[in-house]
Amino acid sequence: MPAVRRLATNTSTSMTMNSDGKGRLASLQQPSTSLRSRIIQSLRRAIETGLLEPGARLVERDLCEQLQVSRTSLREALGELQAEGILTYSPTRRLSVSVISRTDAENAYRIRAVMEALIVEQFIERASDAELEALIEESKRLKSSYRSGDVERMLVGKRAFYDRICAGAQNPMAFDIINRLILRTSVLRRRSLARKQRQQQSIKEVDVLIEAICKRDAKAAREAAMQNVAHSASSALS
Repeated sequence: MPAVRRLATNTSTSMTMNSDGKGRLASLQQPSTSLRSRIIQSLRRAIETGLLEPGARLVERDLCEQLQVSRTSLREALGELQAEGILTYSPTRRLSVSVISRTDAENAYRIRAVMEALIVEQFIERASDAELEALIEESKRLKSSYRSGDVERMLVGKRAFYDRICAGAQNPMAFDIINRLILRTSVLRRRSLARKQRQQQSIKEVDVLIEAICKRDAKAAREAAMQNVAHSASSALS
């Protein structure tokens, strides 16, 4: 398996290096949520941040040793990620991170545009004034992350921003679908976010979206959300 940085158990991207200079996934020996959920969360985060690139081979023995989990728990988690299309088996039964085709990527972005338009509309319909204020504060942090030029900060900021929207929209199912689509296009997303032009464009798009939401203008918010994804797709696939 390709060398990866060590992930903290809270899914942050802090890194611990071995003597050979290679990173490792962190042990998940903690109580709280189910072990399977924490394994899935750790692997999702590794894929999202590029610690595990598309095509990277996953070796059960290595993952069990790094995460300090049983093979049974690991296989349950891997099976769920495979069912979502995030992981795939080759004809020789080698498990790896799925590689997405251009056509599938284009479809993923188009579906995302529809889903994000839906959740901003539902946010306007259902969110309280307090939730709106919280979203405005989250948007400020997101714009700050774009200005920093730090892709990992942007990923964290975008996740928090859309988490707020989905919470206010009261639609966790949509959030789950969006997250799966984002994972499938994670390498393209990071490529897009790394571009200065896209960072500057994204700041403007956040302002347009927030303005529409603050006015409770569902039509303008839907349009802003779809434009945001369309521009992301254009940048990622160019």
